[in-house]
Amino acid sequence: MTETRGIYTLWLREIKRYLRDRTRIISSFFQPLLWLVIFGSGIRISGTVGNLSYQQYIFPGIIGQTLLFTSMFMGISVIWDREFGFLKEILVAPISRFSIFLGKMLGDSTDAVIQGTIVFVLGLLLGMRLDLIMFLEILPVMILITFGLVSIGLTVASFMESLESYGVIQSFINLPLFFLSGALFPIRGETVPSWIQTVSVLNPLTYGVDALRIIILGDAWQSLHSLFYDVLIIGCFDLVMIAIGTLAFGRRK
Repeated sequence: MTETRGIYTLWLREIKRYLRDRTRIISSFFQPLLWLVIFGSGIRISGTVGNLSYQQYIFPGIIGQTLLFTSMFMGISVIWDREFGFLKEILVAPISRFSIFLGKMLGDSTDAVIQGTIVFVLGLLLGMRLDLIMFLEILPVMILITFGLVSIGLTVASFMESLESYGVIQSFINLPLFFLSGALFPIRGETVPSWIQTVSVLNPLTYGVDALRIIILGDAWQSLHSLFYDVLIIGCFDLVMIAIGTLAFGRRK
């Protein structure tokens, strides 16, 4: 009961902190809107991807980008909690380090999924063919994606001593994961360099974006993998990162 209450309390704290930051919630509309309207429309003038308009193609990728950037940003909470002494208080609480990590991870993942949901709603406003059933299908996929990505952020942040240091490492991780995931351009085909295809196989976000495309685009998207395979890879990645994150929190004194 103590462990469950501790996880719930940490989860609720992260949710409340996110919902009180109205500036961040409002600003979360603009970055994906810029990608979809300006970047997507601009490229759409010059071509398509298969039978899809470029805007249709990048829409699942922009959801994946939002999940990635938001999840990694949430790692800052560890540094803030350390600065204000809250981290020390929860580390001496009578709950396991696993429960502490799990509570923060679940809270931050919920925040990231809310951001992803906002992008989904933007797709409706832009005329994308979306519906409630589709959202209910991508929701568990978004949750799975954020588990691993948030775990990366929390793990990295547990080793950082300043916000500036974390910002540099965050960008160093975010950009390769994003650009090599197939979010903006196809990563398979004769014209794609072999090294990009090789690296993309090792990129967990590749499978997340592909799973989102399978659900959102349906038969219009010819995936190299099945949805089950993508979800399996994402799930295995989540388990590995949660284990690493728990060990990272366990080393904190």
